[in-house]
Amino acid sequence: MTATASINQATAAAVEARLQRAGIRLTMGGEPTLVPIDPKGAEWSVAADGPTKLRYARRLAAELQRRAWPGSTLLYCPGKRYDGEVNPRWALRLITGTSGEPLVPLQPEADAATAIPDPAALEMLLAAIGTDLGCPLQALPLRDPLQSDRQVWAIPLSCEDGQWRSIPWPLEDALRELSGAPGPAGLRLPLQHFPPGALRQVLTLERDAASWALFLPPLEREPLEQLLRSLAAHSDAWQQPELSGVLPWDAYEHWQVLGLTADPGVLEVNLPICHSWHEYAGWIELLEQAGAAVGLRSWKQQGERTEGTGGGNHLLLGGPSLDEHPFFSRPAWLVGMLRYWQHHPCLAYLFSGRSVGPASQAPRPDEGSASLLDLRLAHGALEHLPPGDQRVAIGETLRHLHADRSGNTHRSEISLDKFWNPAWTAGCQGLLEFRALESLPDHRWTSAVALLFRALAVRLLKPELRPQGLRPWGESLHDHALLPSALWSDLELLLADLAADGLPLDPEPFRAIWEWRFPQLMHWQQGEAALSIRQALEPWPLLCDTPVEGGSTSRFVDSSLRRFEVIATPGFQQRYALRIQGRQLPWPKDADQLLAVRFRQEALFPCLHPCLPVHVPLQLVLCDACSGDPVASWQWLDESRGFELLTDVDETHRKAAAQGQGLQATLRGAGEHCSTVDLRL
Repeated sequence: MTATASINQATAAAVEARLQRAGIRLTMGGEPTLVPIDPKGAEWSVAADGPTKLRYARRLAAELQRRAWPGSTLLYCPGKRYDGEVNPRWALRLITGTSGEPLVPLQPEADAATAIPDPAALEMLLAAIGTDLGCPLQALPLRDPLQSDRQVWAIPLSCEDGQWRSIPWPLEDALRELSGAPGPAGLRLPLQHFPPGALRQVLTLERDAASWALFLPPLEREPLEQLLRSLAAHSDAWQQPELSGVLPWDAYEHWQVLGLTADPGVLEVNLPICHSWHEYAGWIELLEQAGAAVGLRSWKQQGERTEGTGGGNHLLLGGPSLDEHPFFSRPAWLVGMLRYWQHHPCLAYLFSGRSVGPASQAPRPDEGSASLLDLRLAHGALEHLPPGDQRVAIGETLRHLHADRSGNTHRSEISLDKFWNPAWTAGCQGLLEFRALESLPDHRWTSAVALLFRALAVRLLKPELRPQGLRPWGESLHDHALLPSALWSDLELLLADLAADGLPLDPEPFRAIWEWRFPQLMHWQQGEAALSIRQALEPWPLLCDTPVEGGSTSRFVDSSLRRFEVIATPGFQQRYALRIQGRQLPWPKDADQLLAVRFRQEALFPCLHPCLPVHVPLQLVLCDACSGDPVASWQWLDESRGFELLTDVDETHRKAAAQGQGLQATLRGAGEHCSTVDLRL
């Protein structure tokens, strides 16, 4: 075991011991995302679905079944539906018992792995299931307009108070046809012609020469298990069928469920509920191994550098059940966490993707729709609630404040739209969702971040360690606090807080994440004079809603702006000057002040300030501070290449000077004490 693993394992054990002593069961969940090794097509950039994503998902599900849950049940479910999309997005669910045992033995016999039942065999199967359930099943044949050789039967089937019922479905021959939308037959039924007053619960059976499938009716958990057991008992002579349907409302309380869902540009994995950090870390490692076996990974290759998938890696905290929930009766603990996160920008920016700030998918509360006053009032009210279950008060107080500037409660650094919101189907799960997390290329990094978040939550169980108010960051949040050096200093404060409380974490994986998130774009050194430039974050502004094909609108941000941090030793600042586009870069008067440069990388449409010029290629010239003579020069074309050293220093100096003509000689920021200077000014 490495030193990092040893330190973090010991701290993880201490975290779980503290939770146990406090009588708290704090669960974890995760939503990591994956992409193929060579992602091609819109489905791996902007679209939710495409020709290969479901195939990758099924291959990954099979690999996870083999490695973790042998004999588990795979169910194709309708997922979320969005405007402009005909059908709901698909979601695969792997289901097994709470201790890992299969719900039903659906594995076929070894010599029947490829056998497909013929229509006569399926008729006998339905008869056998009807006998098991105590009601004859009445099947209605339907045509599939998308595949003429595929045979489909619809069997009305419901269960109320333990009594099964199958009714006839009288339907004219001309109406006995599925819709032309893609997807399982159970999502394409002509239910507008279903017998009035009857429960619209239908078992759908379909087959062709290569496969057979069932869409299970929407049943409660126990009847669904009974139906699956009957199916398993009479189908072991054939290839395992593809199963589709919907999960019962109480599935997560009685089953372990792992999800694979279609999300724009990525395949999202919804981990099973984890009851400790060790369980979470084990799943993250297993997912990396299983993904590699089927050609998926948690990062993309962009030129010479790597970056995240572009999807999230969200972390969720909750409880084992709604009756045993750690936050419902401890609103002051939750407030302490929210304040602590607001005090430390590294928790919002260091582990996130490229898009940060108010227009991102995870704005901080002080970047969203709420004012600091409203946040302070809310926190104060929650701290003084009487003892007892306060889930409603917490949800109604915070969910309106943790939202982006359009009021979207899902887009928040710490989202409460799944905490307690009865207005939404999935809104009452008691979950805190930390969304300012991007996929990382190493499972050990992801696990280290999850342990950091869990350890901070446990530390804040002590009231005396909780912040007493919010910090008014103002403009310094985006000018200074999100620069790489500031974020690392902020993270060191967190690690020091944990170490002082007996919960030390090894800084090595976090330093590796920092180096990866903010790659070095150039380095130059002569003796004690050293200069480094690192890629930095830039909050991209939100543009107006733009009409898109299909009649809906889409949110655009202007991602043309870039920023880098300039890190120079005192010896360098005394001996040398830097010129960018012929304009001098002013060294900070305060030794503790950081320095960064904002510039326009490209022209986009639509964009903010379309009349302002693009600054690329950037010309960077290092000059002697006394004589002004050029010493070295670099050129920037794009981030993947960084600053490239040029040989003709004088020519670069001449070009840069020509670019700076007519502009103020010295670069400046938007304010007198800004850390970031702006080439647009």
